[in-house]
Amino acid sequence: MMRRILQYAVLCGLILFFALFLLGPVYTVVEVGISPALLKEVFNNYIYLEGLVNSFAIAAVTTLMVFFISLPLALLFDRCNFPMKEWCALLVMIPMILPPFVGALGFQQILGHYGVINTLLTGMGFAPVDFLGGKGRFWSVCFIEALHLYPILYLNLVTALGNIDPALDEAARNLGASRWRRFRTISLPLMKPGLLAGGSIVLVWSFTELGTPLMFGFNRVTPVQIFNGIMELETNPVPYALVVVMLFFASGMYLFGKFILGTGGANSSVKGSMGQTAPQLPGFRKYLPTGAFLLVTFLAALPHIALVLAAFTQRWYGTLLPEHFTLIHFENALSNKIVVPSIVNSLRYSLLAMVIAVIAGTLTALACVRWKLKGGALADLLAMLPLAVPGIVIAFGYLGMSVKYAWAAKCFNPVENPLWLLAVAYAVRRLPYVVRSVSAGLEQTPEELENAARCFGAGPLKAVLKITMPLILANVLVGALFAFSFSMLEVSDSLILAQKAEFYPITRAIYDLSQILGEGPSIACAFGVWAMLFLAAALAAAGLLLGRKIGTVFKL
Repeated sequence: MMRRILQYAVLCGLILFFALFLLGPVYTVVEVGISPALLKEVFNNYIYLEGLVNSFAIAAVTTLMVFFISLPLALLFDRCNFPMKEWCALLVMIPMILPPFVGALGFQQILGHYGVINTLLTGMGFAPVDFLGGKGRFWSVCFIEALHLYPILYLNLVTALGNIDPALDEAARNLGASRWRRFRTISLPLMKPGLLAGGSIVLVWSFTELGTPLMFGFNRVTPVQIFNGIMELETNPVPYALVVVMLFFASGMYLFGKFILGTGGANSSVKGSMGQTAPQLPGFRKYLPTGAFLLVTFLAALPHIALVLAAFTQRWYGTLLPEHFTLIHFENALSNKIVVPSIVNSLRYSLLAMVIAVIAGTLTALACVRWKLKGGALADLLAMLPLAVPGIVIAFGYLGMSVKYAWAAKCFNPVENPLWLLAVAYAVRRLPYVVRSVSAGLEQTPEELENAARCFGAGPLKAVLKITMPLILANVLVGALFAFSFSMLEVSDSLILAQKAEFYPITRAIYDLSQILGEGPSIACAFGVWAMLFLAAALAAAGLLLGRKIGTVFKL
């Protein structure tokens, strides 16, 4: 009886945590921004309307690009056996080692007026193209976001295709159906859950993305307009209304894709144990799928390659490759007054965020999977809510709480000391990774071992600590790695909540350096290389710990 009381006490504490630090910021934004006068101002102002239209256009075009990248790759991976197939599955994850916010630095070197592509065009006698201005800027933003987000849809499509019984396709082929007809009438309808789950995440993510448009100077989009309005927050409450409008449309797109378009009988057929082995194409054609994966990987790695080259080069203007290499940018980065402190700050914020996320995420998984409490599903739902609520909304909500409430201003002051503010914001944003990772471990760990320990006199806490936790330690460590590493490179919270140079985290420091004329962008590139290597090491460590089960962390 006492054990059950303690478990429900833990559950109540978790729900209170989510109410304060997840629902609280959202409520703060909605309470102020729902004002009819402010909403009228948003929809009557041409600049704000243009920002919304541009945000919708970026989301639509990016999602379409992601679809045309991910669908062929997923079909090739599921339907064909080809050389380097296992390596290709790993290469797909490359875009995740660098946020598009930092990758934009590399793309500026490729797409700039004197960049690589324009150098090729002028060498062939064509006029240079303004990729970073006018309409070219829009397409550049969509392209870099698509190259970053396609793994989300790809992983969902591969999972969906893996659940389709190949006997259905075989039966249709025996009845004379063409390949296109089989795909249109059998595969595509059965892929719908994965397509809509991944597509809705991509749509919402690209609609609310702040970093990439900001780095490209694309100010006529809603996220950047919200960011630019922060400094006038106490005198101009219109940004609250902008956030409410963004939240409404983002949540609507997510729910529409997940619960309305995603309904149906698409899950009724799953692949059985007698499913066919993927065939290998004859002759040289067996290398075509490998070539497709390598081509997409190369395009996705372009910003990483350009970032590394720009960090090591002294001059790279009007040439295909850098002319002179140097280490001076790394030396200047170390001597810059905001670089080293930003690394220390990010370590402090991210370590604290990791501890908070691991404790809250592990307890949530225990309440839902192991203890099976009434209300455990609610805690799990709240923990996964950050996937549907844009990061910029949560970050803006924390800022609004610090402005509006005295207790929040005292505990979460973004100007005087944002340690706890950023740590909690990072932790809430990364909770889904911890919950999914720990839940996967608990589902694979027999509950009988814990029951046996209690039969021999171990208390509930001792049974969990001595039996359950060692068995799921790898999953907890993976969740902790993702919470820590992605917190180190969090964009929206860092740009909005860190307002004083001495408290800047890494991403805010990179942004400020990139705005300095002269060698500022080069120092930012050098700094970005360190960040890229750090996140790559974290992903590699997670892969070693979980192996093939790493996909459970990204379960949507």
